[in-house]
Amino acid sequence: MSRLNKELGLLQGIALLSTSLLGTGIFVVPALAATAAGEASLWAWMILIALVLPVAFTFAQLGKRFPHAGGAPHLIGRAFGLRMEGVSALLFLAVLPVGLPAALHIASGFWLALFDLDRTDLLLIELATLGAILLLGQRPPKASGMLQGLIALAIVASVALIWWVGDLPRASQPLLPAMDGQWHLLPTALGVMFWCFVGIEAFTHLGEEFKHPERDFPLALLLGVVLAGLVYWACSVAVLSFATYGDVHSDTTALPRLFEQLLGERARVLVAVLGYLACFASMNVYIQGFARLIWSLADEGRLPARLAVRNRQGVPGRALLLVVISCALCAMLSATLNLSVDDLIRYANGNFVLIYLLSMTAGWVLLSGIWRLLAGLSGLLCAAVLAMLGSDALYALGLLAALLLCSHLRARHKALA
Repeated sequence: MSRLNKELGLLQGIALLSTSLLGTGIFVVPALAATAAGEASLWAWMILIALVLPVAFTFAQLGKRFPHAGGAPHLIGRAFGLRMEGVSALLFLAVLPVGLPAALHIASGFWLALFDLDRTDLLLIELATLGAILLLGQRPPKASGMLQGLIALAIVASVALIWWVGDLPRASQPLLPAMDGQWHLLPTALGVMFWCFVGIEAFTHLGEEFKHPERDFPLALLLGVVLAGLVYWACSVAVLSFATYGDVHSDTTALPRLFEQLLGERARVLVAVLGYLACFASMNVYIQGFARLIWSLADEGRLPARLAVRNRQGVPGRALLLVVISCALCAMLSATLNLSVDDLIRYANGNFVLIYLLSMTAGWVLLSGIWRLLAGLSGLLCAAVLAMLGSDALYALGLLAALLLCSHLRARHKALA
């Protein structure tokens, strides 16, 4: 029996996941990847899609069998016990200090294509964005699904327009170029690009709100991943073809500048607005996922009961308010420290990859047959990606070690008492 209202269908699910995956990445990461690896980034996209699909299949099977607002931490808890569920939940929530400021900074950066803004102006835009997400989150999830469906269609249409007007592909830009000794560039590019496929674990928090989770949840997940992967690759071809990359400080405006180059000033304005809306959609899914995780823990008695209260629309309003306030504080801290998007993304990716690795290990325990083998393969792939992150993974690994130590000491204290 679902504890939340069942309102999501297949198309709404695809819209929510695809905008979550495309949102903060589609207008930024292809340019960042091209800056890091040049033409080799096209191969990196193919490799990344191949890495992500087994993970997506595993999440699809887990979500189909165990739909729950607790999402990935709940799945990890079913496999390894309540202590690991609590640790993984904290690890997931620890994305807030680095991941959400990065997403907000990317979103506010699109306004730089339209106006001359200073850091204070950008921070005000970030806080206003969080306020809008709070208002939307007080509505039923189908409202987000409808809005994000329109945004997803607009993103796909904009990338298709680039190809059509730009007469792509060009003979001068092979779709999969010869590497010529550039393979060593792939780990750096993959470290940034993995950001584009974080969102699957947040999507699992919505599994309890599907009308037919056994049928629609896995389909929405897989179709959303494939759609996002193809759009990213097509966008990367365009960025390389027109050379709108090369400076990490201007890569947030790469797509608006490309549209201006092809269609003039008005197109640049439209794409800047679309880029902001895409980021908004992605952050909306994540913040809703965080809120449902907190609500689920409170509903099960592991957080204060007042966080388990739902509003008139049946959504966890108080938990959402707590998440939004936390995001606002993190955004202000990030602005004070003047952290770069690239640094924030790399640190956040370590947490995401580690959550994926723990979830795939849980899949090995919870699933059977071919799906268990696929979960094992996915776990190995996630471990390889974690290794590729190198020192950027130390934030996540150190945090995991600290959480496990605190959990052990707390359990030991209770046993002695």
